[in-house]
Amino acid sequence: MKLLVTGGAGFIGSALVRLAIARGHQVINLDALTYAACPENLTGVAQNPAYSFEHADIRDGAAMARILARHRPDAILHLAAESHVDRSIDSPGDFITTNVNGTYTLLEAARSFWNGAGRPGDFRFLHVSTDEVYGSLGETGKFTENSPYAPNSPYSASKAASDHLVQAWGETFGLPTLITNCSNNYGPYHFPEKLVPVVILRALQGQPIPIYGSGLNVRDWLYVEDHADALLCVLQRAAPGARYAIGGENELSNLTLAQMICAALDAKRPGARPYADQITFVDDRPGHDHRYAIDPARIRRDLGWQPSVSLSAGVERTVQWYLDNERWWQALQNRDGVGARLGVFA
Repeated sequence: MKLLVTGGAGFIGSALVRLAIARGHQVINLDALTYAACPENLTGVAQNPAYSFEHADIRDGAAMARILARHRPDAILHLAAESHVDRSIDSPGDFITTNVNGTYTLLEAARSFWNGAGRPGDFRFLHVSTDEVYGSLGETGKFTENSPYAPNSPYSASKAASDHLVQAWGETFGLPTLITNCSNNYGPYHFPEKLVPVVILRALQGQPIPIYGSGLNVRDWLYVEDHADALLCVLQRAAPGARYAIGGENELSNLTLAQMICAALDAKRPGARPYADQITFVDDRPGHDHRYAIDPARIRRDLGWQPSVSLSAGVERTVQWYLDNERWWQALQNRDGVGARLGVFA
């Protein structure tokens, strides 16, 4: 297939691009190259004849129309988004213009392109979203595709709005849309302001490791390469209009995860004292959801997909990757004040 991936220079987007190229697809990476974009994530595929890059913003309708007309993709996988919850509290307007207005602009360009191509039945618009749109769980239960929306942060509200737009364009205009809602991703190339790399890099640099509140907020962790595999599975096997929740089935509190990462660092690069001694509790974030967890029964049953990387194996791989790639993360820590942020991801 010829795939147009928006946000392909980001963390999840670049993992998807690398996997799609490895599986023989053609990929057009459309990215605005904001502060969180890392073209270095794609060094391994940049010279591949099946890969091409378009520097453009999804909010630019004319550019979207030109790019679609030029490349005529078989599918659009929409990952471009502002995604950091802390930043959404600081600057919510950026999240509205990109995640809501940008998705609308891309949908309209896709609809025009699809209609002009004769409404091909095998075209797909896959919108990649988050479990945060469902709000906060109590001590029990899991999110499913039928969970009611209850976003609590500007980020999750903007993603909820974009989900609704995609569903509406499918129902109203017949655009062959798909929606996925994933749990927290982690793995190689994770941008330094998110929780897992924050723990790793603060530990290595001998700095306090900030954990919000009591550290008891629970997340379901999904290895990024498993997520990329799930997205290609949904794209190729799901019927238009389908929605799938994608989870790693790895529930853990933020504190326990930080301790797990520190233990892996202790084993791989021992310091003078255990890295967990650097864990420091900081004031909780406003609107901090208590717990997320996904029930991936539908994607397992319908499409035969399930995660392949356990949390222990994924953490070990991730820690080793950061130890082996200091040049990558040191350069990014100096970008736009990233290294100065707490950056503890939802």
